[in-house]
Amino acid sequence: MIDLYSMTEEELVKLMDELGEPRFRAKQVFSWLSSGTPIGEMTNLSKALRQKLSELSVDTLPKVEKKLVSKIDGTVKYLFALHDGECVESVLMRYKHGNTLCISSQVGCRMGCRFCASTIGGRVRDLFPSELLGQVIAAEKDSGERISNIVMMGIGEPLDNYDNVIRFLRLVNDKEGLNIGYRHISLSTCGVVPGILRLAEEALPITLSISLHASDDETRSALMPVNNKWKIAELLSACVDYYKKTRRRISFEYTLIAGKNDTEEGARALATLLKNAFRGTDAPLHVNLIRVNAVEETGMRQGSIEGANRFAEILNSLGVVATVRRRLGSDVNAACGQLRRASGGNKNEN
Repeated sequence: MIDLYSMTEEELVKLMDELGEPRFRAKQVFSWLSSGTPIGEMTNLSKALRQKLSELSVDTLPKVEKKLVSKIDGTVKYLFALHDGECVESVLMRYKHGNTLCISSQVGCRMGCRFCASTIGGRVRDLFPSELLGQVIAAEKDSGERISNIVMMGIGEPLDNYDNVIRFLRLVNDKEGLNIGYRHISLSTCGVVPGILRLAEEALPITLSISLHASDDETRSALMPVNNKWKIAELLSACVDYYKKTRRRISFEYTLIAGKNDTEEGARALATLLKNAFRGTDAPLHVNLIRVNAVEETGMRQGSIEGANRFAEILNSLGVVATVRRRLGSDVNAACGQLRRASGGNKNEN
């Protein structure tokens, strides 16, 4: 059995050769697959070819298991059921500049960040390219609207599923497919340094987001076990390398946790850290401040919006552009990981 939805057009050409079909069929099949069309409904293919493809392929596209719609801002949170009974989440956010979908890259996560619901229970498995692509396809089908922007900030660590994520990025960008521009895609990592260095060589003009969350190794290691393997200095060195090779701005995500990393002294230390790391470059520095989501199992507390604004003011005054992320879908727990936990993690356990 093969995963057709994870195949490139070039791979489909080879498949058509093997099946004794004309090569132009590959473009037709790829176009159908990119829209999530079932094989049986690919009307410009012969019945015989549809039969062959049905016998060869396995359907890995996610299905909507549960859907929550915010009454506040229309944000939609999806729980997607996968072919093996596992579940992941995606969040559809509507902005003036277009629709953004936050997608998951793994079932669970093994990174162990103390404030994150996605990592509770660990990593179950990686998602296939088709399951990454399928979240976008399913959200477009359900909403009836085009997804123009993708953020890989859902469940899982994208660079821990490197090869599948890179294949997904190329598939979703393909002009014969969903044709979502690289510059409209953001990938967030907790700091997998070898993955950042590999990504810099891919020549994909996506936006890299670094989950930093602390300005010193002691605090960051307590919050993020990944820091025990790659310290802040090594992480920021990889970021500088990434910027020099790609010339793409890096966004630093910083989750504000009451009593942990949200002091005014912490803001000044963060500004100093970033400015020193990027000294001698023309890299624009941007910090995206996020007030931690209250998750019962983590025990982390959310500070005030006034405190978050003050933290941002200090960074801006010291030459580091900082914004406080607007929280969307607060009435549907739109932060990834929470709906999957509430649903038991695996739909077969419900």
